[in-house]
Amino acid sequence: MFDKMETLDDLFEMQLKDLYSAENQLIKALPMMAEKAKDGRLRAGFTKHLHETEAQLKRLEKIGQALDLDLDGHTCKAMAGLIAEGQETMSERATDEVMDAALIAAAQRIEHYEISGYGTAAHYAERLGNSQAAELLRQTLEEEQLTDTKLNELAKNYINQKAE
Repeated sequence: MFDKMETLDDLFEMQLKDLYSAENQLIKALPMMAEKAKDGRLRAGFTKHLHETEAQLKRLEKIGQALDLDLDGHTCKAMAGLIAEGQETMSERATDEVMDAALIAAAQRIEHYEISGYGTAAHYAERLGNSQAAELLRQTLEEEQLTDTKLNELAKNYINQKAE
């Protein structure tokens, strides 16, 4: 991807490309997760997050255009691994309730990865004086944090009890 990373700008570009790849991969995975979910609230949550993820991808494209960056051409190996792990989990034989709990666990791993990535990228944008990019990245960060909170509440207050 890079011959050399020499500046924070280079690192910021790498982070943006990684997030762009991650979101593209997630857009393909979320419908499978929604289909596998048996609980209506969990299925609806995955569907809602798919729409949010599509908007998050557009925000990254807006940042890329503003910085004259082509964000394509990179594969986020971490997201590929998280999704592969989730697909493996979805292929397991499990009761509906246990599968829903497993889907939440897989989704939270993904959310935590994204929270870390967006927090880092927003900080880099701020350090580089790019307030527009920082604001867009913080908006996505807040959505990812809210999704994680909703998944956590659904698991702790409902799904995990059903899986017991």
